Amino acid sequence: MLIVCRDFIGIHKSTASRIVKLVSHNIAILRPQYVNFPINVNDLKKVKQDFYNIAKFTMVIGALDCTHVKIKSPGGDNAEVYRNRKIFFSINVQTICDTNLKIQDIVARWSGSSHDSTIFNNSEIRRKLEIDEMRDCVLVADSGYAQRNYVMTLVGSPNTVIDQSSGIYEEAVAKYNESLIRTRNTVERSHGVWKRRFPILVTGINVKITSSQSIIVATAVLHNIACNFGESMTRVTTEIESLISITEFNNPGEDVGRNAANITRNKFLRYFNNLI
Repeated sequence: MLIVCRDFIGIHKSTASRIVKLVSHNIAILRPQYVNFPINVNDLKKVKQDFYNIAKFTMVIGALDCTHVKIKSPGGDNAEVYRNRKIFFSINVQTICDTNLKIQDIVARWSGSSHDSTIFNNSEIRRKLEIDEMRDCVLVADSGYAQRNYVMTLVGSPNTVIDQSSGIYEEAVAKYNESLIRTRNTVERSHGVWKRRFPILVTGINVKITSSQSIIVATAVLHNIACNFGESMTRVTTEIESLISITEFNNPGEDVGRNAANITRNKFLRYFNNLI
């Protein structure tokens, strides 16, 4: 895709567009091969160890977040659902990454007005975690997501969880929050590298929605291939960097299932208390 789409001098615009769509589609169908979670036990252990090495957060298999990819107005009666709260049209893309900034999972079918947690709640990875198909595994996420037994988020109000009789102290909460922030920072870095590698994700995709989705997934595939080969990042303009910042924003969180979900988080808090 990078080679084919580099230069269309002398090619009619509509022809160039068809080539981009065709190439993007053909790369996107390689998604199962290049965008996936580890399957065997040893690979899962390695992912968990890599995340643990960042800030001693255990059981983590991925960092979860959403990011907005700018698109043109799709037109029609439902166009406004693609307008996000920053007023531009976008697809809200959910990704989960590992410590090497590779994308392990991607969902690129939701409109810009969709809430991060709505996308996750309807995702296949959430279903697998819900039925305990991925046993003893958790994701780390920001406050755009609800705290669950398999999704660890920040403790916003320490006083609500401090329980000295259960071994949860203020110091443990601070250590937990610090570790979670450092651990989930990988997904923010992943989005930044991905978008710098493919500026079209921030400057805007000017094709139909279905083709935009294919392009997004195709760039994720190519991003992972680049990560596999250790490709260095090329320099980008200050304008592109500014646009990346504009498309990196989060939805406010939601407060659901807190009581049940806190059971698992309290185990983590007691664990961090033992590290003090």
